[in-house]
Amino acid sequence: MAKVLPNALTKLTLALGLAIIVGSVSAQEAAKHQAIKEAEQGVYQWQTWGTGSPDSDVVDMSRLQRLPAQQNPAPARAGMPLQYAVGSDAVSEDATPLALRMSTSLALSANNDAEDEAAEETELALKLQNPVANLISVPLQNNVDFRIGPKDALRYTLNVQPVIPFSLNDNWNLITRTIVPIIYAEPPVAGAGYHSGTGDIVQSFFLSPVKLFKGWIWGAGPVFLWPTASNNALGGEKWGAGPTVVALRQEKGWTYGALANHIWSYAGDSTRQEVNATFLQPFVAYTTKTYTTVGLNTESTYDWTNDAWTVPFNLTVAQLLKIGKLPIQFQVGGRYYAARPAGGPDWGIRFTVTFLLPK
Repeated sequence: MAKVLPNALTKLTLALGLAIIVGSVSAQEAAKHQAIKEAEQGVYQWQTWGTGSPDSDVVDMSRLQRLPAQQNPAPARAGMPLQYAVGSDAVSEDATPLALRMSTSLALSANNDAEDEAAEETELALKLQNPVANLISVPLQNNVDFRIGPKDALRYTLNVQPVIPFSLNDNWNLITRTIVPIIYAEPPVAGAGYHSGTGDIVQSFFLSPVKLFKGWIWGAGPVFLWPTASNNALGGEKWGAGPTVVALRQEKGWTYGALANHIWSYAGDSTRQEVNATFLQPFVAYTTKTYTTVGLNTESTYDWTNDAWTVPFNLTVAQLLKIGKLPIQFQVGGRYYAARPAGGPDWGIRFTVTFLLPK
């Protein structure tokens, strides 16, 4: 019995000691986490003169000083350091709990990704206003013109306009712009028939520098007229060529400039009229922070052979968005013909879908 009692007392003493140690550690942990919480609110400043940091298990909690209210530092935010001292040297350590730091890191990463995507879409929206941008695009431009000829006929033209850039070297790009018209035309006069098919192709080649010239983007090269019409009523049956040039500037969301070319015919059906035409396209557009673009231009042609102007003014609104990962721009607008040859259209509408393939 004498031996049993000391053994029981020994076990009880060990159990109590263990409970005290565990309780002390738990209390220290609770105090530490509470201090960290209050430190984040600007209540405490870490001041330890031992080893460890606010997130370690060996912080001397007795040396954690509570600052007077007037000396409380600004509340710590996620990822911001608090100050503590080891020996005589002050050390900065992130006192934010690990879970909070991880969630903050993920949030910042997501925010950076969103900002990068927004910057990319803004750049794409601006490039779409640039005829010589280093960007593969395939616009499908639908045009409907009304009140043509005595019968107020309609003419529908789908212009397939692939733009393909080629990098020649570090200083120069070559951009090809091709317009392939697909046409449906009602008879403008009594006795005439309906016509549908492909029209003549116009293809431009722009040699453009990679770097801006005093803030301006420009390109120049040849333009060609190919007699590819499937019906002689839809084309001129002439081969043509000439120069083309474009210059524009982009700043603070604005794009403004002009594109021009001139085509002379040099071969083809001798019974058809010669081609001697100047094309002028001044343009101005504004792109918002939501990638919406409002544009105004003219696509004017002067026919030197017949001494006649065709001057349509186009007002359009376009929106860039993504379907999956593919960026697409939708554009809608109307146009009014300020000048036209006899029997030409009065007004028209336009709807364009542009598929983008960023390099």
